[in-house]
Amino acid sequence: MIVIQNISKVYGAKKVLDITHLEIPKGESFGLVGNNGAGKTTLFSLLLDLIQPSSGSVSIAGVKVNESEEWKNRTSAFIDESFLIGYLTPEEYFYFLGELRGQSKPAVDEFLKQFSDFFNGEILNAKKYIRDLSKGNQKKVGIVGALIGKPEIIILDEPFANLDPSTQIKLKKLIREWSQKEQVTFLISSHDLAHTTEVSNRIVLLNKGVVVKDIKTNPETLQELENFFAGTVHEEGQSVTE
Repeated sequence: MIVIQNISKVYGAKKVLDITHLEIPKGESFGLVGNNGAGKTTLFSLLLDLIQPSSGSVSIAGVKVNESEEWKNRTSAFIDESFLIGYLTPEEYFYFLGELRGQSKPAVDEFLKQFSDFFNGEILNAKKYIRDLSKGNQKKVGIVGALIGKPEIIILDEPFANLDPSTQIKLKKLIREWSQKEQVTFLISSHDLAHTTEVSNRIVLLNKGVVVKDIKTNPETLQELENFFAGTVHEEGQSVTE
């Protein structure tokens, strides 16, 4: 479904991303991990055509993302708060996204019912603008907004950050269910190795813009990743999550 071919991104004299070939098939739950500066957000930005590559291409369902907008009908994302519209209420934001994706207000209302537990009574009918919500509740709005219209590909950057433990557990269940039942392709980037490993059936580890590990998730995966980052700390003398 997603094919990354000879992709690179250079800023000035610094190459921040350099991936020869990477394929992500339909229905895969794909985890992307790495230190700050590893190129994770750059890769997602290239996937979403938010920035132009220095070389190479990204294709979704055979369509190069920088040559056509056809791929946008099957792809959704929540990267950060810039994807939200702060002066709208959550309901207004959800209806706005629904309209963009061909969903009526009643259809959006019906769709949102399944997230009442995830929202924990703090999102809908709260009579608050999105900008006035807590960081965690803004994250909930962004994640659920990305699901409206049932896209085939959902890209989430740091989805577990700012969420309390109960909501993290609910989010992991949601990702697993959507990946298995709806055959949605999830791309998840996170500093949280345990959460990412738990919801992903494949992990790609980026280091300084290069793929250094591509692992089918198994019971030893988390320990393998922790060993790598422990070695990174030892070699570079810096925290892996600074």
